Amino acid sequence: MIRLLIVDDQELVRAGLRGILRERYGFDIVGECADGSGVAAAVVRLQPDVVLMDVRMPVVDGVAATKAIGRVTDPPPVLVLTTFDDDEILAAALRAGASGFLLKGVPAEDLQRAVRTVAEGGAWLDPAVTGRVLTAYRAAPDVSSPAESLDVLTAREREVLALIGQGMSNAEIAAYLVLGEGTVKSHVNHVFTKLDLRDRAAAVVLAFDSGLVSPRQKPTE
Repeated sequence: MIRLLIVDDQELVRAGLRGILRERYGFDIVGECADGSGVAAAVVRLQPDVVLMDVRMPVVDGVAATKAIGRVTDPPPVLVLTTFDDDEILAAALRAGASGFLLKGVPAEDLQRAVRTVAEGGAWLDPAVTGRVLTAYRAAPDVSSPAESLDVLTAREREVLALIGQGMSNAEIAAYLVLGEGTVKSHVNHVFTKLDLRDRAAAVVLAFDSGLVSPRQKPTE
């Protein structure tokens, strides 16, 4: 079971998520928050595997709540739920440490897959708005500039970076390339070190910027 904490100020949205993320599909919703003010404490108390985070909420928004989660010991990944008009806020959420974002109203199967992906250590960027969000992400003054060229990577490392860009977790990459997870983790570490990447979201951005992944390309396509 993947343990979930849902953070959204709209009861109808939370009810819809409860209907999609049921135990029969391998999910256990261990708690809900109506805004971001109590999220960090809830994470410590409930120990969720993934936090589903709205961005526009009263009192404390999703960006601030994501930052707060990042300060707890062994924080869970955050999957941000959004609408089309949240580009700059979404970019801020990614910089705050979110593992990805997903549009509200996507098919149930996509939501379930996104949750499983981030639970396994992957990143998820919804293809429908990826290009716009990446533009906002790259334009931010606090985003560090990675190495300009991918020439420092081996052919296998470039392949691994492309698969990270498609949202694959280490386990999925290992299965796709028929490698051990330890070997994949080593490749990922080499990619991060050589390109001076701080997190998986930054790796996804670089994969798109370098043309390894298309903004319209769906994960694992």
